[in-house]
Amino acid sequence: MNRPLRIALIASAGHPIRDPFAGGLEAHTWTLSKALLGRGHHVTLFAGPGSDPGLGVTEMPLRVPRISQAARNDASMAAPQWLAEHHAYLGLMLDLAHSPSQYDVVHNNSLHYLPVAMAAAVPCPVVTTLHTPPTPWLESAIQAPSHCPVRFSAVSRHTAKAWRHLVPSATVVRNGIDTDRWPQGPGGEGLIWSGRIVPEKGAHLAIAAARLAGRDLTLAGPVGNEEYFEACIRPRLDQHVTYAGHLQQRELRALVGSSAAALVTPCWDEPYGLVIAEALACGTPVCGFARGALPEIVTPECGRLVAPGDHRALARVVEPTIALSRPKARRHAEDFCSMQVMTRSYERLYYAVAT
Repeated sequence: MNRPLRIALIASAGHPIRDPFAGGLEAHTWTLSKALLGRGHHVTLFAGPGSDPGLGVTEMPLRVPRISQAARNDASMAAPQWLAEHHAYLGLMLDLAHSPSQYDVVHNNSLHYLPVAMAAAVPCPVVTTLHTPPTPWLESAIQAPSHCPVRFSAVSRHTAKAWRHLVPSATVVRNGIDTDRWPQGPGGEGLIWSGRIVPEKGAHLAIAAARLAGRDLTLAGPVGNEEYFEACIRPRLDQHVTYAGHLQQRELRALVGSSAAALVTPCWDEPYGLVIAEALACGTPVCGFARGALPEIVTPECGRLVAPGDHRALARVVEPTIALSRPKARRHAEDFCSMQVMTRSYERLYYAVAT
């Protein structure tokens, strides 16, 4: 390995980087921070309040700046959470702009536009990972300077293609998980669905498919949309469909590892899908919708994919999926979406921009 790097890693300000994780982005940031530290790099993680202190966190204070009543009455007054995050990233980028020799590279692993918009003011290279489909704020930030100085990576070929109109050559670095923390499990009889419980993740379609397949289903993850949960999920819970709650990783990996198969049911173009990597690491094969990046990750040896939104077709492939080899699913996770593979790819990117 080349010399250790001094890395400023910018995370979410709105959610702490700690277990149990608010979502895949927070889990990914935690894993990347741990991996880089373990490989001897000097990492400063800029993250929201309450993040894991073992990561060497520099907290981004999440507070609404003092806003006069006259400004609050203005029609452009933003929601308090939006303004608090804006203020946190603005303060961070101004601080980084005045740190001429403190870092070799800044890696923006957040979804916020300000680290991109203000990258030209930072006296070291800036890398930004594209985690989502195009958003208007980030597209504006990329186009603001005549030449955007940011080096971009994307979490999948699908995501890179979605951004190609503005970012023609994003480096694909797929999200990885620590396969040592997600060991192969024994399997079981029931199915698992995990992730944020929001409409775009489609937990209601997983319930419908599991019922048609005649298999019990356990849901696990934070409720990101209470209205959706109360209208579409809670009424469908019974002895065959249960909600395990927002679990810590040790509880979730035990549940995933003891399941027969994992259902992945995106109702949007999923940019990556960390839950797939977690399931495969546990030896649990995946059946889901062929949407977004899923066809890049799920191969015939470790899962089955059907047309997006077709829960009846999904139910029909449950039994063929369960019959797949659990050791082969595990090997695919180790070879394709492990923490080691991801970290080596980011290191190559960092060295390329830092030299």
